[in-house]
Amino acid sequence: MAFETRLPETGFEHIDDEKCRLFTGYIEIIGKKWSAGIMLAAVRGATRFVEYRALVHGISDRLLNQRLKELEAEGLIERTVVPSTPVLIQYRPTERGRSLMRALQPLVAWGLDDHERAHRRPDQGRE
Repeated sequence: MAFETRLPETGFEHIDDEKCRLFTGYIEIIGKKWSAGIMLAAVRGATRFVEYRALVHGISDRLLNQRLKELEAEGLIERTVVPSTPVLIQYRPTERGRSLMRALQPLVAWGLDDHERAHRRPDQGRE
């Protein structure tokens, strides 16, 4: 006799497991330490390595270089070598990278709201 496990309805039954795993992979890319800060610097106009380093506080040169390579491999950052003396290397967000940052805006807004709720004093909000 086979037993069927029936879970309570949660409102999330429409979420496909395969699509959820795919989404998790994307979140892990941007969720790596420093990646979101690098992408934010990119969409705000940073193009040179030193600009990224200045805008992403606390990151080491080695880790910045590594993350830029990873984001480039994922198609989120575009690296361009300008043949000049000295050689100029520029990093810019791809359309895919800009699209990801636009898609993350509701999550950022939720995080700000949640932070505010969690840190609100008990006497705040009462008039």
